[in-house]
Amino acid sequence: MIKFDGKKTGIFAAGVAFGTAGIKILTSKDAKKLYTNCTAAVLRAKACVMKTASAIQENAEDIYAEAQQINEDRAAAEEVVEDTADEAAEETEETTDFKEETEETEKVEETEKAEEN
Repeated sequence: MIKFDGKKTGIFAAGVAFGTAGIKILTSKDAKKLYTNCTAAVLRAKACVMKTASAIQENAEDIYAEAQQINEDRAAAEEVVEDTADEAAEETEETTDFKEETEETEKVEETEKAEEN
């Protein structure tokens, strides 16, 4: 014949009772109200996070735009310095060339005067 173990049968019955009671509790109006409030809190947290994320993104865009402007200003300043340096070098070369030509002309004139005398 079949032997029933009272301990195992009791645990099974308790599990069924708690399961049934658990389903009743989980589907009750109070539980539904709790789920609704929790969902509303999650949605508020999501809205707060999205607002903060948008603010961070806007700040990052501003920082990026300012950084680009700084780099453009630096590049323009470097071009001006390079242009000025190039112009100064050209003027120095022109002055040097002019001095050399003047010195050669003076030597030729001195030689011509010496030959005339």
